[in-house]
Amino acid sequence: MALAKEAGAVVRTEVRQGKGHVIRRMFADIDADFYVLVDGDATYEAAAAPRMLALARENCLDMVTGLRITERQAAYRFGHVLGNKVLTNLVRALFGQGNKDMLSGYRIFSKRFVKSFPALSAGFETETEFTVHALKLCMPVGEVETVYVERPEGSVSKLNTYRDGVRILGTIINLLRRERPFLFFSVISFIFCFAGILLGLPVVLEFMSSGYVPRLPTALLATGMEILAALAFCCGQILDSVALDRLENRRLSYLSYPAPPIAEEKARE
Repeated sequence: MALAKEAGAVVRTEVRQGKGHVIRRMFADIDADFYVLVDGDATYEAAAAPRMLALARENCLDMVTGLRITERQAAYRFGHVLGNKVLTNLVRALFGQGNKDMLSGYRIFSKRFVKSFPALSAGFETETEFTVHALKLCMPVGEVETVYVERPEGSVSKLNTYRDGVRILGTIINLLRRERPFLFFSVISFIFCFAGILLGLPVVLEFMSSGYVPRLPTALLATGMEILAALAFCCGQILDSVALDRLENRRLSYLSYPAPPIAEEKARE
């Protein structure tokens, strides 16, 4: 912090721990045309920032992500690479085609992205929120390849492959519930419906052949499953309308801010 202040940077602190809290405070307090966000572990290429900013200005993009490229396995561990690919492809399947490195900690944002972003997460899950926010609002985005190097000797990563992977997966499921409730509750409805059929079909067949219901508890359980399936489906329909209304409001909030300023050379064209 002392070195940053000596270099002329404005340094602020956030008492609550967690990357999400820092980002929420930063987005609320700072007003700028573009925002550069990078993890402070000295693993990202600082020289890539001008290229990322140039891409954002030339193409009027709302988010540019640093696509991590490394030749050393120690810099980008296999578990992190695999987890990133799995989670990135899951988000692409659920929400549409996004960037190739969803968990990158190197990004540039426009003002209208920042001021329309709710920042609900407290930790590293916020990278997932960035991607889904851009996809749901159909924002123009881009990527720039950046060199990803090993952490400085003596420093320790706060990331835990399994713990943070589970947290990010939970965030994706929660975002699916919030952003695509009809799909989320339809899956739940299908599970209950299928379970009800498996339990109830033998009872129905036995009743049709003998005229009796010898397994009354099973029949009641199957009926309950089908009722839950119907309720889940109806909840999905209702919440889908609510989600659409929320999406429209977020889109209007996004459009209330001017587009990113384009480069002078591009403006002349």
